[in-house]
Amino acid sequence: MSETILPGTAAPWRATVLTLYPEMFPGPLGHSLSGDALGRGTWSLEPRQIREHGLGRHRNVDDTPAGGGAGMVLRCDVLGAAIDAAAPADDPRPRLLMSPRGRPLTQDRVRALAEGPGAIIVCGRFEGVDERVIEARALEEVSIGDYVLSGGEIAAVVLIDACVRLLPGVMGKHASGVEESFEGGLLEYPHYTRPREWEGRTIPDVLMGGNHAAIVRWRAEQSRALTRARRPDLLKRDEP
Repeated sequence: MSETILPGTAAPWRATVLTLYPEMFPGPLGHSLSGDALGRGTWSLEPRQIREHGLGRHRNVDDTPAGGGAGMVLRCDVLGAAIDAAAPADDPRPRLLMSPRGRPLTQDRVRALAEGPGAIIVCGRFEGVDERVIEARALEEVSIGDYVLSGGEIAAVVLIDACVRLLPGVMGKHASGVEESFEGGLLEYPHYTRPREWEGRTIPDVLMGGNHAAIVRWRAEQSRALTRARRPDLLKRDEP
């Protein structure tokens, strides 16, 4: 399958995805905020087929693991060639490998990526990727959680979506990005809207009183209480 370059390839923020399943893109990224921004050329997405660099008649990309064991491993020579074809050595974008053994993806890392020129994202498959290509091409391993997926494509979609929504002009209001979970190191406070009463449950009076200082205090208290109950590890990180 030949490479597919979606609208907006000249955009400042560029995502190049190396995958065995380029047809999985844009997927969810073609809808809502990210899809609208893609159509406007705010960012670009280029899925590239790793198998184009496969070996032999059948374009093989994997082989049995050295030392034995189950499954197959993505070959270093194949993936190295795919990376070299996708981006020259002087490409300033970070090279990421979606991997369950990588560093956890955080909002701070997402923000740093969004402020840069984009990313080159490798989607692993099979039992893993030959360690030598990770070292030789300086791939930064990134994890979206402590679980294993069938491949890196869904994780790549998550990473790209998290970055794209922070690009200038993508979200309608700047405050939408500032006041959400993890931006202040804590989980976000509860939200309410009309009707004022529903199934016996009412909107807290403080939110209806018009006292903005009291609302700010209430939201901060709720944010900290939710974080203490659900993610106490974030509170430890937030404390001096």
